[in-house]
Amino acid sequence: MEMKKIKLYSLIAVVGLLFIPSCTNEFVEKNTNPNAINDVTPDLLLPGIIRTSVNEMLSQSWGIGNIVIQHTAKIQFVSEDRYTWGDRSGLWNNMYNNLRNVQLLLELSERNNANNYRGISLIIRAWMYSLLTDAYGDVPYTEAIQGVTGVFQPKYDTQESIYEGILADLTTANTLLGPGESVVGDLIYGGDVNKWKKLANSLRLRYLMRISGKKDVKSAMQAIVDSPSNSPIFTSPGDNATLRYLTSAPNQFPLHTTRQGSFDEFRLSKTLGDKLLELNDPRVGTLAQPTDASVASGNPEYVGVPNGLNEVSALEYNGGPNNVSRVGHLYYQGAITERGLQVAKGYIMGYPELLFILAEAREKGLINTTKTAQEYYEEGIAAAFDYVDVDMPEDYLSRPGVSYQQGDALTLIGTQKWISLFFTGLEAWFDWRRTKIPALVAGRDNVNNDRIPVRFAYPQSEQTLNPNSWQEAVSRQGEDTYNTPVWWNK
Repeated sequence: MEMKKIKLYSLIAVVGLLFIPSCTNEFVEKNTNPNAINDVTPDLLLPGIIRTSVNEMLSQSWGIGNIVIQHTAKIQFVSEDRYTWGDRSGLWNNMYNNLRNVQLLLELSERNNANNYRGISLIIRAWMYSLLTDAYGDVPYTEAIQGVTGVFQPKYDTQESIYEGILADLTTANTLLGPGESVVGDLIYGGDVNKWKKLANSLRLRYLMRISGKKDVKSAMQAIVDSPSNSPIFTSPGDNATLRYLTSAPNQFPLHTTRQGSFDEFRLSKTLGDKLLELNDPRVGTLAQPTDASVASGNPEYVGVPNGLNEVSALEYNGGPNNVSRVGHLYYQGAITERGLQVAKGYIMGYPELLFILAEAREKGLINTTKTAQEYYEEGIAAAFDYVDVDMPEDYLSRPGVSYQQGDALTLIGTQKWISLFFTGLEAWFDWRRTKIPALVAGRDNVNNDRIPVRFAYPQSEQTLNPNSWQEAVSRQGEDTYNTPVWWNK
């Protein structure tokens, strides 16, 4: 009996083995989604890279960039305004996570000889690394995002060498980009490759100006402006490298779900408000709202809050929240309207910024062009008004404090550039650190010994996960605090 059972079980096992391949194939076939995307392609990677990185910069602008540069101030939860910044790792994490996808996009482009995707990849990579190094200083670069090859503790490269890589990437992108190959998934320019080429060269001018205190950049800047056919730059507002938001997902304005109470914490800074009122500048009505109390009384007025006040003083300033101006509603409440979406944009670089760079370069003798510094300056102001969809008064350029004066030229250029960089991520902060224009001072109740921070401290996780590389960078760069300047700022 037992022997019969053994034979029967053996027969069943053999029969079962005969059917396994057929069952396995059927299982795979039935459990394979015919609609699933199994191969990643450039057109699928590009929109996600653009959206998440640009949205992060809008978030940085709202949470810290506008505050440190004194475009806005806080009346509640004022730690950022008093420079109790804590662990500012959001930018670090977002950019390095995104750079993995950028590297994949670059590899796919090289494998398929897709030069336009490759050129765009290099531009985005250069921009992302500039944000990281300008915010933190020395950062992982040559060994970054190489975990797949076993590099889990990448070294920190010097900012000087990172800038060499950034400029090289942009130069290469300029040579790669050209007609003939379509680009799909481009949320910035809709596949217009020539505009990406203009962005590459405009960014080169930005970064050359950034390091101009450390390097002789004259010949490099001159070579760009001398050859508009080979190295085109922005020539109109239509070249703005901005993400235009939509009223529906996935490209909605990133702050659209933020609660009203959070918006109310942010108000017009007295520094920016006073400057706009001094110039009788109509942009104040877009960048800020009249106080609730003044609207109720029928006499609308704009009142800013001093930066860096303690919790009680900030909330009680000028009699309380009803007597100080909120941020312009087109930057949150009205951002889903047609005009709001025209104003509240995700920012990489804009035409006004380029014109102010050219004005400064011309004034300093870094470039020699047929246009004067004054012409670049005045065109920059006009473009800045256009950027926020405000009509520039006919007499604005001749007003005191605006009219171009040779002795005050750099201050005038820097001040108008500072105004124009409202809500553009961290760019206004980076540029102010280089120029110190306008002459900002730390708020009254700051906790940083009356110093405005000049960098982010490294994420605390780096001390645990990459301690040796972190320590080497700190030893080379200086103490890991908000007050240690980066290489180009020393």
